[in-house]
Amino acid sequence: MLDNLSIPEGIEKEPELPVPSIEEQKRIVAELKRLEEAGELTPEILEAFMTGKETSEQNDQ
Repeated sequence: MLDNLSIPEGIEKEPELPVPSIEEQKRIVAELKRLEEAGELTPEILEAFMTGKETSEQNDQ
């Protein structure tokens, strides 16, 4: 079914992010919920969490 898909030349593959532990996932969800309830959750913050540029541990510091 996906035989006709191809990756264009010159496309760089992004490195795979390690899957956070269950505890870290829970901290991330809690932080995102807190930000959402405070009205502070922006697309940029959400993108940072989803791309691994931001973690709940970074916010604790």
